Amino acid sequence: MTVSAKSSGAKPEYRVEALAKGLRILSLFTEQRPTWRVSDIAPAVGMPLPTVYRVVMTLTAEGYLDHLPNGDYRPAVRVLALGGAALRSLDLVSAATPRLQQLAAATGETVNLAVLTGDRVLYLVRLRNSDLVTANIQVGSTLPAVHTSIGKLLLAFLSAAELADRVSDSSFAANHGPNAKVSLDELRDELTKIRNDEWAMQDEELAYGLRSVAAPVYGPGGAVVAGANLAVQSRDWSSQRIVRELKPLVAAACHDISLLLGYAG
Repeated sequence: MTVSAKSSGAKPEYRVEALAKGLRILSLFTEQRPTWRVSDIAPAVGMPLPTVYRVVMTLTAEGYLDHLPNGDYRPAVRVLALGGAALRSLDLVSAATPRLQQLAAATGETVNLAVLTGDRVLYLVRLRNSDLVTANIQVGSTLPAVHTSIGKLLLAFLSAAELADRVSDSSFAANHGPNAKVSLDELRDELTKIRNDEWAMQDEELAYGLRSVAAPVYGPGGAVVAGANLAVQSRDWSSQRIVRELKPLVAAACHDISLLLGYAG
């Protein structure tokens, strides 16, 4: 008698091997190692180099990997977009969103919440003022950490070894505003000050006409787990006015969110 898959408890074999190979390669990219070369991927996943090359080329063509000038590959924005629904369900996002909505309503300005991933910041919450002229940033978007207030803030709380591991010359290569730092050496003193002061400003470093001020969000153990900022147009807000009027508001919001997450400080 023939026993069906259903009656025997067995599951039909629906595995697509090519897709499985692509997912195995994508799973290699982590915060600890955000970029890979094809020659390193092959032994890591146990696949022949020609196979890895074909899969990586396909992932790049479909927008899931970016090919960097130095030959490395890193996850592209399309990978991050896949996690949008998951990001919105995170405890951090759930805890932070109501307080950030209050901050946006009180100021009428754009509010963002982001975390560090490699040398970029990943946006988890974005409450946008329609008057703000920026790129099409949304939940799941990433920007170079070295050119953003949240990014600089989060970099400032890394150890020296972590900072050196994440930030390279290529971290500064993206398009940026007129006041952007162009090397880690140039940025180091500012990072030290940010860590001591517990806030960061971006003054037309990401784009012309854009300023922002960020504060840290702490987790239960006292580590910085995210950052939030207020982004404004420079024509409306001088740096001095931002520090005087907006910095206390974003710092208070981040403190409230930290307490919701279990921070005891």
